[in-house]
Amino acid sequence: MTLYDFTAGYPKKRPEQLPPKEYTMGNLHIVDLTKVLDPETETRRCRLWRFNTGGVIPDFHTIMDLTSHLGTHCECPYHHDETWPSVAELPLSQFMGRCLMVNIDDVPEKSELTAEVLERHLGDKVKPGDTLIIDSPYKIPPFTPLTNGPTDKRLYVGASSAQWIADHGVQSVGFGDGVSIEDCEEHVKPFHDILMAQNCTFLEVLQNLDLLKTKCFFISYAPMPIIGLDSCPVRAYAIEGLAEFSE
Repeated sequence: MTLYDFTAGYPKKRPEQLPPKEYTMGNLHIVDLTKVLDPETETRRCRLWRFNTGGVIPDFHTIMDLTSHLGTHCECPYHHDETWPSVAELPLSQFMGRCLMVNIDDVPEKSELTAEVLERHLGDKVKPGDTLIIDSPYKIPPFTPLTNGPTDKRLYVGASSAQWIADHGVQSVGFGDGVSIEDCEEHVKPFHDILMAQNCTFLEVLQNLDLLKTKCFFISYAPMPIIGLDSCPVRAYAIEGLAEFSE
């Protein structure tokens, strides 16, 4: 068996262009919310070894060496506490369902997303079991050298927003590039403590939110059910136009 390390620059075929970011199927509008990963440029651990097991009949396999927090990923409670559920212990329904998208555009830059802010924007729109995606106009690429730097003006979450989300029974909370969840321990820890204690998952590094045409839609972001895994890269997508998943 010969291993070819893609990351080391072994010649490989690439599509001339990436697949579309959005699709139309009848009356449905589908948006791919996932970051496309390239092992040659990804800053987080992402390495591929490709090999042929078949001899004269090609049968290629790939060994993947990935971090669980790679690209668009879903963080599960085991990420924060060893006694809380890992990815495989949560039901499939945890990773799909009705989703609300909110863009917080009426508070100053570098402000806390408080319960009062969420209540003003969402009020009684949220239903138990919803996924909630929060964004703002103050965007930077997440988890880069810009994080917590002088140009980082993102809004940030904390205990107040976590308690509001928990009280409304949200099953997962996602973040656009305008919201920080890593600014400091004082805010990050209680946000995890409060929400992951009730099995709320986090959906991070979402892309193409600007292509959404509505604020309420069906979303799916199922991870691989691996026992003992704290988080997992996902293929997240939104389907707009399903009557059962609208306001």
